Amino acid sequence: MRTGLLAKKLGMSRLFKEDGTHVPVTVLHLDQVQVVAARTQETDGYTAVQLGWGKAKVKNVSQPNKGHYAKAKVEPKMKLVEFRVSPEAMLEPGATLSAAHFVIGQKVDVCGTSKGKGFAGAMKRWNFAGLEASHGVSVSHRSHGSTGNRQDPGKTFKNKKMAGHLGQDRITTLNLVIAGIDADKGLIMVKGSVPGSKGGYVLVRDSVKAERPADAPFPAALAG
Repeated sequence: MRTGLLAKKLGMSRLFKEDGTHVPVTVLHLDQVQVVAARTQETDGYTAVQLGWGKAKVKNVSQPNKGHYAKAKVEPKMKLVEFRVSPEAMLEPGATLSAAHFVIGQKVDVCGTSKGKGFAGAMKRWNFAGLEASHGVSVSHRSHGSTGNRQDPGKTFKNKKMAGHLGQDRITTLNLVIAGIDADKGLIMVKGSVPGSKGGYVLVRDSVKAERPADAPFPAALAG
């Protein structure tokens, strides 16, 4: 099991094929994605690598984190995440990962935080049909209708689908296809949409439901 990559969502674009058809893609950016720490079975009880994205201003970094980055001999990072890896796929702190970590045509899973939409009604949140437009219904056309039974049990059950907070959830989209890679610019183009808004961070890893391509670098593709 290899490490994944931490990237920032730049937005959507499209790629043109040789036959003139186009593929809608989401562009993900890698900015100095480095290994900041390694978790081992002996010291932490599990094996993982901690990755950092970008470069943070030193004045915005806490004193404990300054020591954490100094130990790895890397510049302070804007964002930190961990990826579980197998023992043979461990990486040394300070290593910089490349967008060539994935190959074109490979299936990946992308995890991000969905757009927050605030308080939403039952029709928008759960795709309810709403009430009739006529036949005695007034004012309540977009309401969710009944929320319970009668005197027995005399309550509304937990997890009943009702109006409430929509979005701002951790979403993982499975089996997305890598449509293009620009290792020099640190860009990964994923076919279709990925969770989150522009400027949000996403985690990209090998698909758990598809085999890793034979030509995918192992344990990782490192920048020269």
